[in-house]
Amino acid sequence: MTASKDLLRFIESSFRSVWALELLLVLKRDPRAWTEAELVSSMRASELVVSNALESLVSAGLISVDPTGAVYMPINDEVAVCVDQLEELYAARPDAVRRTIVSASGRSATAFADAFRLRKD
Repeated sequence: MTASKDLLRFIESSFRSVWALELLLVLKRDPRAWTEAELVSSMRASELVVSNALESLVSAGLISVDPTGAVYMPINDEVAVCVDQLEELYAARPDAVRRTIVSASGRSATAFADAFRLRKD
């Protein structure tokens, strides 16, 4: 399976880390309210990693978090279709998806660092 340009843009704009993708897929595959502690245990991740992933997924319109926990809840049907396509691509070509996420986050970090670079006038 090859990724369309739209799907690649969706991946780059929606996921700050592979952890966030993995967390989204956990929520999607088991549609119930997950507490942060359950996600930490299930994913064998730190509280900080899970907390950051939850925050970024809420911002991307992929999940909802309330006092009972986090649930998979895409903002609209178009986003849900993108997540379905991403899930298929990740199953078929996990390394390609991981590289896309890592390269996008690397570009963001470089752009942020460049903003603080001192320039000689």
